[in-house]
Amino acid sequence: MEHDALAAHARDELGISLHNKARPIQAAFVSAATFSTGSILPLLVALLVPQHAIIFTVVIASLVFLATLGGLGAYAGGASIKRAAARVTFWGAIAMAITAGVGALLGIAV
Repeated sequence: MEHDALAAHARDELGISLHNKARPIQAAFVSAATFSTGSILPLLVALLVPQHAIIFTVVIASLVFLATLGGLGAYAGGASIKRAAARVTFWGAIAMAITAGVGALLGIAV
């Protein structure tokens, strides 16, 4: 504290140090990889189910995958698994509903 009060406070009180700095480039690559992986799962479901059940099955599977991957991300980051899974699933469902609504308004499949 004698030489650098701010650094001592950041280290001791806030847990911020040079050893645990954010790594935005690595975070971007991991985000891209997980997004790609997560997007493949509903496509595989769509390929495996009969055509008359695609919409319902892909929606349900996508929500399950969102919850699972959101929970895994929270686990990896040390956050609340249930809260993260619920948040990702909720906003994913909202995004799907908006997309379906826009498609219905325009009379096209989105």
